[in-house]
Amino acid sequence: MTWQKLTFLPALVIAVLLATWLWFRQADLDSLSRNALSDGRVTEALWQHVQLTVISTFFVLIIAIPLGVLLTRRAFRKATPVALAFANMGQATPAIGLLALLVIWLGIGRRAALIGIIVYAVLPVLSNTIAGLKANDPTLLEAARGIGMSPLGVLTRVELPLAVPLILAGVRTALVLNVGTATLATFGGAADWAC
Repeated sequence: MTWQKLTFLPALVIAVLLATWLWFRQADLDSLSRNALSDGRVTEALWQHVQLTVISTFFVLIIAIPLGVLLTRRAFRKATPVALAFANMGQATPAIGLLALLVIWLGIGRRAALIGIIVYAVLPVLSNTIAGLKANDPTLLEAARGIGMSPLGVLTRVELPLAVPLILAGVRTALVLNVGTATLATFGGAADWAC
């Protein structure tokens, strides 16, 4: 029964999208509607938006998760407040203002937009990675060390698997931020780069 619920919604969405596409193919649109659809450029803009979102999310994950792991290690714990303060500054700045400053500094184009989107979305993944690793039960970590696991083994086989739900919550939040911020990248000229 559960799998039927999981397959019904995507099937319904696909059916609605297909019906909409078929209707647009045969519809006699006036000049205002044709201009709004930009003669097929909507799909090009959608593809550029998806690319910006995927690329920025990939870099957010590559930066935030290893940094979060590093900041929970004993040697780097004192740097955690400083790193979180910098991540908070990126999040506290309005997205359009951050993109505008980066366009002034780096120029118009994809690079400024990607850096702005990445800076804006690092905080949720970083803070959730740190919180997830700190929330691990110390007795489990001590038991893993007690059976002879190396520090890397404890991290990869005990700490990270236990922290995955919190890390994924941060990834979900970052993905939502990236989708929203990528729409603002148009003002920085990121939508004009070739696919």
